[in-house]
Amino acid sequence: MTDNAFAFGLGVGTHNSKGEWLEVFFPRPLLTPSPELAAAAAGLDSNSALSADALRSLQSSLADAGETEQATLAGRLMDSGRPAVAVLLADDLPPENVPQGYLKLHLLSHRLVKPHGTSLDGLFGVLPNVAWTNEGAVDIDELPERQLNARLRGDVLEVSCVDKFPKMTNYVVPSGVRIAHTARVRLGAHLGEGTTIMHEGFVNFNAGTDGPGMIEGRISAGVQVGAGSDLGGGCSTMGTLSGGGNIIISVGRECLIGANAGIGIPLGDRCTVEAGLFITAGTKVTMLDAQGLPVETTKARELAGKSDLLFRRNSTNGAVECLTNRSAVELNEELHANN
Repeated sequence: MTDNAFAFGLGVGTHNSKGEWLEVFFPRPLLTPSPELAAAAAGLDSNSALSADALRSLQSSLADAGETEQATLAGRLMDSGRPAVAVLLADDLPPENVPQGYLKLHLLSHRLVKPHGTSLDGLFGVLPNVAWTNEGAVDIDELPERQLNARLRGDVLEVSCVDKFPKMTNYVVPSGVRIAHTARVRLGAHLGEGTTIMHEGFVNFNAGTDGPGMIEGRISAGVQVGAGSDLGGGCSTMGTLSGGGNIIISVGRECLIGANAGIGIPLGDRCTVEAGLFITAGTKVTMLDAQGLPVETTKARELAGKSDLLFRRNSTNGAVECLTNRSAVELNEELHANN
């Protein structure tokens, strides 16, 4: 099973007072590690902290396998005295514990896999809810005592958020991106080169951009935004966690979703959604021809994934309309041919 392992990571993390994992940082995760590395890490418990002897043995095995960088990391973990863990994922299966879950989130944010590129089934049940503070991750049940201890020292324990997911930039800062408000990008986001996340932009885990692109709206879980696409201020993409069900929502290349608009269907390339207009799968859309005359009315789900569409609302009667660079008749024939 180790000949074609899915992923590997050496990490350092935080335990609560019961010795349970709260979070794990993987500085150099690997996708499809070499058979030699997989053999060196085979048999290690992905949910147990490594003893100094186990780390020493792993370091030696990694060095013998020619994995110099990972061997060096093992030595640094051994010297730190902090809880360390080695995770070898032989197959891409749903995560069974906190270290496995965090390794998969790191794979996404390190751009080693794209959204939907690894199984995250059951992740919410695996990850604990954590208080993220200026002293690191703190178990919720242990927070009052930690706050009291800080006050008795004359300090304040700053709690930035209480969540299952930390902010990405405390773990990974991908190259070539700008993030105006780091708390609005969760670990597990996948940000392509050239992506800018403005102050009101938000990117969930297992979601992100191919880059470049300007994001001033919300990229919900499971949504991927294509290169050259912009999301206007306050706009929204409906993800699998926000009512999208099993439909995978995506945005193609060079699209524009206007301010306060939203989509509940996948868009093809070069599509535009007018500001303030929310398109769901069941939205009735009137197709217009080249002269701006109505051809027929269909539901938005029938337009899912089609390119070169402009969605707008008729200012007179309120109807949602769709124009296309191609004739509406041509598009209509294509839709019926796919039935």
